[in-house]
Amino acid sequence: MTKTIEKVGNAHGIVFDAALLSSVGLKPGDEVNVEAHPGGMITITPVNRTVIDATAAGLTARRLIEKNDQLFRRLS
Repeated sequence: MTKTIEKVGNAHGIVFDAALLSSVGLKPGDEVNVEAHPGGMITITPVNRTVIDATAAGLTARRLIEKNDQLFRRLS
């Protein structure tokens, strides 16, 4: 697929159409990692963020606080 680098304000960019983004599972606002390689190759890969369930995180934090209660008291 050939794309054209376009001027966007004072910068430059490539516009990806919705079909292309959908085919790789990306949507506006998603983060990507851009790397420049020797020989002029550029790769764009999605940044996979781990989503933490708030309830599970709260339970884990509570368990760690209870387990280390005496240590936290000595440090305070």
